[in-house]
Amino acid sequence: MKKETIQPAKYLTGGLELPGDKSISHRYAMLAGLAEGTSELRHFSAAADCHSTLGCMKALGAEVKIDSDTVRVTGHGPRGLKASWRALDAGNSGTTMRLLAGILAGQAFSSKLTGDDSLQKRPMKRVIGPLREMGADIRGRDDNFAPLEIRGASLKAIDYKMPMASAQVKSAVLLAGLFAEGETIVTEPARTRDHTELALQEFGAAIESHGRTIRIHGFGGGSGSGRLTAKSLDVPGDLSSAVFFIAAASLFADSNLLIHNVGLNPTRTAILDVFASMGAAVQIFGVKSSQGEIVGDLAVKGASLKGGVIAGDQIPLVIDELPMLAALGPYTEEGIEFRDAAELRVKESDRIAALAENLRRMGATVEERPDGLKVEGRSAGKLHGAEIEPRGDHRIAMAFAVAGLAADGATVIRDADCAGVSYPTFFKELERLADR
Repeated sequence: MKKETIQPAKYLTGGLELPGDKSISHRYAMLAGLAEGTSELRHFSAAADCHSTLGCMKALGAEVKIDSDTVRVTGHGPRGLKASWRALDAGNSGTTMRLLAGILAGQAFSSKLTGDDSLQKRPMKRVIGPLREMGADIRGRDDNFAPLEIRGASLKAIDYKMPMASAQVKSAVLLAGLFAEGETIVTEPARTRDHTELALQEFGAAIESHGRTIRIHGFGGGSGSGRLTAKSLDVPGDLSSAVFFIAAASLFADSNLLIHNVGLNPTRTAILDVFASMGAAVQIFGVKSSQGEIVGDLAVKGASLKGGVIAGDQIPLVIDELPMLAALGPYTEEGIEFRDAAELRVKESDRIAALAENLRRMGATVEERPDGLKVEGRSAGKLHGAEIEPRGDHRIAMAFAVAGLAADGATVIRDADCAGVSYPTFFKELERLADR
């Protein structure tokens, strides 16, 4: 296992081009595999998770050609997928497994979906339940965990009111709805990222959104178009990856960072609102629309961060960014507290436990709760370097690399390669931008 040593920095300066957005790359790859013709996906994510999705689509009969960060996927229509002779490996990617479950539920063949040890511990009942309501035949270990065995079946449309806010569950039901007879309706309890709806619309699906209710017409229904069309698309830079550099630059008064071509989808930018409320100096400019997604540049300067409380409806909108915010806590005036985030217990790791453990290793004062954390601010004392155990979780590894920049002494990130799940060049870019 590779280790990375983070030395203290004076500030961050320079320009940064982020990897392609993970969430959008997943969805474009799947829909390109269901479309007729060859789609060209430019600035496709380099993340291992997204390449797990490409591998699964290839195993299902789509043709996939990768040339640097441009991916060409040739699909043969929504009924053009074929049974894979081997289990489909989603790697560490919950998005791959949950979204593909929706697609595979409506096929005319059987499939097996598996993943690494971490993914096999993540809950799948949340997608198994609604897909079974649609007529899917899905079985999992203890009826909740991968490997999943999916026997394709004729699906019926449902009106599904989601018990919890989850973009992945919503997406699985909408993708299954493509293959259902009639109109599938999904209503969210709180708004979540809408990349699936935008991508479906872009590829030609008959889909409508009104507030928190989304309707999709299946190919078998009279209102459905019956097919998806190949597209040429640009993937925006990943805002969730930008967060680590926004946080890092904010730690130092003399920082001056420019982040180019960042995806600014309104269902994702709540994290920028949180940073603004904490006093971060982030400016947005050069905003444009691209294939239904909004893209712009971010200028970040150093700032004295106030801290704050994140809870309730905010949580689903910033769930992926909470590890970075927690690791910033000891550098803020008031500290960071988040509640209603029990979902963090079932991510790539138990992120609440991992954050508490590693923050304490660095000397922070932390109160761990079943659904969140309370991290004391600057008055509790400065952090010191430590050996960090990310538990194989990319976001934990990257969050503590940032925290290490402003600590006393060196910080060592164990198993640093796990960052490759979402950002293979993260440590190289952090080193390039940090002035010592």
